[in-house]
Amino acid sequence: MFDEIYDVIVVGGGHAGAEATAAAANMGSKTLLVTMNLQTIGQMSCNPAMGGIAKGQIVREIDALGGYSGIITDKSAIQFKMLNKSKGPAMWSPRAQSDRMRFAEEWRLALERTPNVDFYQEMVNGLLIEDNKVVGVKTSLGIEIKAKSVVLTNGTFLNGLIHIGEKQFGGGRAGEKAATGITEQLVQLGFESGRMKTGTPPRVDGRSLDYSKMIVQPGDENPEKFSYLNTPILTKQRDCHMTHTSALVHDLLREGFDRSPMFNGRIKSIGPRYCPSIEDKINRFADKDSHQMFIEPEGWDTVEVYVNGFSTSLPEDVQFKALRSVKGFEKVKFFRPGYAIEYDYFPPTQLKHTLETKIVDNLYFAGQINGTTGYEEAASQGLMAGINAHLKINEKDPFILKRDEAYIGVLIDDLITKGTEEPYRMFTSRAEYRTLLRQDNADLRLTPKGYKLGLAKENRMKRMEEKMQKSEAFIEFFKQTSVLPEDMNPILDTIKSSPIRQSDKMFKLFSRPKVTMNHMMTLNPVLEYVEENQLDQEVLEQAEVQVKYSGYIEKEKLNADKLNRLEAVRIPDGFDYKILKSLSFEAREKLSAIQPVTISQASRISGVTPSDISVLLVHLGR
Repeated sequence: MFDEIYDVIVVGGGHAGAEATAAAANMGSKTLLVTMNLQTIGQMSCNPAMGGIAKGQIVREIDALGGYSGIITDKSAIQFKMLNKSKGPAMWSPRAQSDRMRFAEEWRLALERTPNVDFYQEMVNGLLIEDNKVVGVKTSLGIEIKAKSVVLTNGTFLNGLIHIGEKQFGGGRAGEKAATGITEQLVQLGFESGRMKTGTPPRVDGRSLDYSKMIVQPGDENPEKFSYLNTPILTKQRDCHMTHTSALVHDLLREGFDRSPMFNGRIKSIGPRYCPSIEDKINRFADKDSHQMFIEPEGWDTVEVYVNGFSTSLPEDVQFKALRSVKGFEKVKFFRPGYAIEYDYFPPTQLKHTLETKIVDNLYFAGQINGTTGYEEAASQGLMAGINAHLKINEKDPFILKRDEAYIGVLIDDLITKGTEEPYRMFTSRAEYRTLLRQDNADLRLTPKGYKLGLAKENRMKRMEEKMQKSEAFIEFFKQTSVLPEDMNPILDTIKSSPIRQSDKMFKLFSRPKVTMNHMMTLNPVLEYVEENQLDQEVLEQAEVQVKYSGYIEKEKLNADKLNRLEAVRIPDGFDYKILKSLSFEAREKLSAIQPVTISQASRISGVTPSDISVLLVHLGR
């Protein structure tokens, strides 16, 4: 069945696996996607949404590089929101509700339309290794498929164990069996493995809910989209709703705590800190009488509803009894109860920045196998693993994004350098250069890189260049054009800003707090310029951010440049830190384990002090 040697085999068809497959194939690698169920490619295992705080920036970055997640989201969206609009633009984060079935269907069709992609449905339960190099995979039927590189994106399937109350059974997701064999082989090869936990709430019948008792959560009045390409913008949207738990609901849930795998010792692994189960929330925040619940439709036509905020592994009868006491849920009918799942992961300090493993050449890990949580985090790792697998087998330089270039760079550097002992989730606070890494400029930052790789196509590059040229010209217009007091002062008066006594440059006045693009558009010269040059909303937004935050942006660029000088100081491969007696014991231990590539990476390792970095710099002649 498989005579040829593939360039890249991707194991697993979730968000990481789908992006890895698309990236490698679009760059020219003959790629095979092997997954246990071809009907669940791109499946949204948990909530039917993409984006959110920092996650939306990641989806925009994937799109800018030439990945598919933003396009798929736009094609399947049922609601769009730009979060944090009341804050500065570094915090603005796009989020979309998706039609779960259409999202998976669009992923499957997109991959089928991608040249160089083959598909095979079966469990991979082993790797073919020769001389510390992966040369293929072995399936549960005993079929050996040869490849020059392999990307593992196993999600929650490696020895997955599902918990509902005191019941537990093997599975990688509700209704799907766990994957076995790979963990055991990797441990024998010298890899360290661990266990993590995640959970999901009940799915319910929307026809049994009383929405009149809930608070409506509509989408944006003028919805945007994720992709920088010409994907559809929503013309109609579905509402979400909000309700709350109560003291009574909490008391009913506590009745089942003695049968909860969270509290009776059955679950020993660590769950996501920032997406806790309802029982964990009640336990940790005992002083709170209520918690928010967001009621999210699963699609345009289905009646199935996702109960966001009620993730649980309590017994199904306790879940049902408690949920029926929530306002609007008095007659609720379940589609399925919530559950927790434990699964194997591999501490990501065992990887290089390319996501290739340090122990086995040409073997890459991406997604939850690296200890992350979230579709977006997984998809971005899959993209990077697919890119680097293709580059490595073609003997080309690796593709690594720095911390000041992308949230994807922050994510991977955090994982490789710091590791994680709990499911890792991206936040804007994790990025020290978040003013540079905005959702509005992901294309300006990354599309030239994607184009150079051969991943972003000509049409994407042309759109980016046009946006950049128009934005820069518009900003220059503000710098060169003056405005008279009689034209500007009425605007300044409405926002209680001090008036001007003589004409002044528009750029300077636009930079003032509370002066917005809408204010500037009331000035005839600005309005005429916009109409004459046919500037769209994207260009207007980009110009406004650049004008109003130019000082912050320049300061952050200077700080990034300083740190990047340390990035240029490379540490020799296999450097023996034990010879440097002036290093602290902890530094020697952690530097030896992680083997950082540069001084900059070494400085970010927990436990490595500035004095340790000084010792290294002196030893390296710096």
